[in-house]
Amino acid sequence: MEFTEFNFHPKVAAGVAAAGYVTPTPIQSRAIPTILEGRDVMGLAQTGTGKTAAFALPILHRLMNGSRGHTRALIVAPTRELAEQIHTEIGNLGKATGLRSITIYGGVSINPQIARLRQGAEIVVACPGRLLDHIKQKTIDLSHLDVLVLDEADQMFDMGFLPDIRRLLKHLPAQRQTLLFSATMPQEIRGLAKEVLRDPEMVQVDLVAPAVTVSHALYPVDEARKTDLLLALLEHTDTGSVLVFTRTKHRAKRLGEKLVKDGYKAASLQGNLSQNRRQAALDGFRDGRHQILVATDIAARGIDVSKVSHVINFDMPNTAEAYIHRIGRTGRATRSGDAFTLVTIADRAMERAIERTLGRSIERRSLDGFAAPTDTATSLTPSKTHRNSRGCQPTGKREYGNASSGKPASDRSKNSRGQRRFSGRPSKPAAASSAGQ
Repeated sequence: MEFTEFNFHPKVAAGVAAAGYVTPTPIQSRAIPTILEGRDVMGLAQTGTGKTAAFALPILHRLMNGSRGHTRALIVAPTRELAEQIHTEIGNLGKATGLRSITIYGGVSINPQIARLRQGAEIVVACPGRLLDHIKQKTIDLSHLDVLVLDEADQMFDMGFLPDIRRLLKHLPAQRQTLLFSATMPQEIRGLAKEVLRDPEMVQVDLVAPAVTVSHALYPVDEARKTDLLLALLEHTDTGSVLVFTRTKHRAKRLGEKLVKDGYKAASLQGNLSQNRRQAALDGFRDGRHQILVATDIAARGIDVSKVSHVINFDMPNTAEAYIHRIGRTGRATRSGDAFTLVTIADRAMERAIERTLGRSIERRSLDGFAAPTDTATSLTPSKTHRNSRGCQPTGKREYGNASSGKPASDRSKNSRGQRRFSGRPSKPAAASSAGQ
């Protein structure tokens, strides 16, 4: 099947062609025909499967007919980053249509948003809290709404947005098409789906396996020594850009500050930051000014950064699906990547769940000076002394040649431009003392 078979409006088809889309992904091939028919859809698909285009293209096609200058499509997303990502993709795909899209979220002044709403936009991409502010102030008119999209519904539930969603629904026309997308389907989301969807078509795609170019490793450690182990890994591993995941925003903040204090070019991405600071952290990570970004799962939704060499799970994710989401940010576009996970005794059950999802056991490694907790269950894969995928010897040692490449290690740690890749902290003279830093 190809995109031409959907018979989109010529100006929408022009956006598809400009984006280079030829063959639809599974979620696109299954969801688009149903959405074009005007039916409600309950979509179960991960981030990164192409689901934004799966709902954006039928919406653009529908809005080519009918009035302009009114909000006819509302897309609700859990985070500002995801809202901006959806808005950008709609802008790219709909460039030839003349349809206007705007974003609405907190952390920035409401006045520019009010001004843009007054100018008229057919598509609004919003976060729940700020959207309710506009409804309360009567600065948005949703009476002409044709389509409602609830994206990443499971994350909205995790963030406590379900009461806001229910309040929002009271202000929307009863006659509308509703599309609900979620990476997972907890009972609460099934309940929401029953409330908002009418005779929906269930569209489900299998969990996407991680790229074969990603190498996985577990590092058993006591909870109290996680930060020390992370610093040791960064010190002795040749890395490019590193994305570190924590469970809470407070830990992300503290860990980011610790890395900066220790001389790393690091930033944290968590919910307490203003929008300007969040965007600065993302931009700095994308352009290389920050070589390490510490983030929570929620804050990281919507991050699309290429050339991430390592994903490090400082905290074990809560589900195997979340693990797949996290590590999907490395090993892209046939590049190799590494996924390191620091595991404690309490993480044993999740280790097994992740291995079941991957269909294989994960190699367990250790660093000198970091013994595994004594009662950690024996893995099917024997524990190995740390040897990273860049050809490094055990901690504190470097090899000076590579039989496969014939190149010294110093050459292999450079990129295609001959620039040395990031490998931990900035280089220091051998005689420098820590007191002088």
